[in-house]
Amino acid sequence: MARPVKIAPSILAADFLRLGDQVAEALAAGAEFIHVDVMDGKFVPNISVGPLVVEALAPMVHAAGAVVDVHLMIDEPERFVPQFALAGADIITIQVEASRDVLGTLKAIRTHGARSGLTLRPKTPLLSIQAGIPLADLVLVMSVEPGFGGQAFLPESPARVHRIREWLDAAKSKAELEVDGGISTKNAALLAEAGASVLVAGVCVFRADVPIAEAVRGLRAAAESPAQKP
Repeated sequence: MARPVKIAPSILAADFLRLGDQVAEALAAGAEFIHVDVMDGKFVPNISVGPLVVEALAPMVHAAGAVVDVHLMIDEPERFVPQFALAGADIITIQVEASRDVLGTLKAIRTHGARSGLTLRPKTPLLSIQAGIPLADLVLVMSVEPGFGGQAFLPESPARVHRIREWLDAAKSKAELEVDGGISTKNAALLAEAGASVLVAGVCVFRADVPIAEAVRGLRAAAESPAQKP
C-alpha cells in the first residue's frame, strides 16, 4: 500500500510574474513543502534563483506551516549555506558530487539552523551517499538529470528509491525520502510504494491544464492510490 506523502511544488516551473500568487495557491491546497532549485550555470548548465527569492517566499511559506526546501545544484555549496539559512531555508540539500567536504557541509547546514539534505545525479552510484545518511535529514533521489525542468521520468528511479528506503529503515532514520524529476499522477503511487515520503512536482502542478489547487490535490490522491502494475 502506498504511504502518505508530502507534496513539494517546484517553483522552477512557476510563472515568475505571478510567483507569490501561485505559491499561495499551492499552499492553500495543502502543499507541505515549497521546492526551490538553485543553479549556478557551472555544476549544471542553467542559472535560476538565489537567496533573495527564498527570503521573499519564506514568510508566506512559514505562515502556512510549510517548509522552504532548497536544492543547491551549485559547485562548492558550502560557500552559500549561511546565506540560504539566513534567508529562511528550512532544508538545504547539496549534491554529493559538488561539495569538497560532504560530511562537513551537512554538519554546517545543521549548525546554521536548517535541516540537511543530500542528493546525487541519476548515474552516480548510490554508495556515494551512504556515509552521509546519518547526517542527512532528507535524502533526495533525482529521477531526471538535474538542471532543467520538464524532463522525462527515468524508469530506474523507483528501484533507487526502494534501495535508499531500505538503508533509512535499517538505520532507523527519520529522514525524509524525496524524489524530484518528471513526477506526475502516472508514477506518484509507484514512488510512494517504493518508499518516497516527499514528491517534488513542477510542471504537473504549475503548468497543468487544471488549477494549481486541483493539481496538488490530484497528485496527492494519485500518490495514495494503489500503483498500476506494468
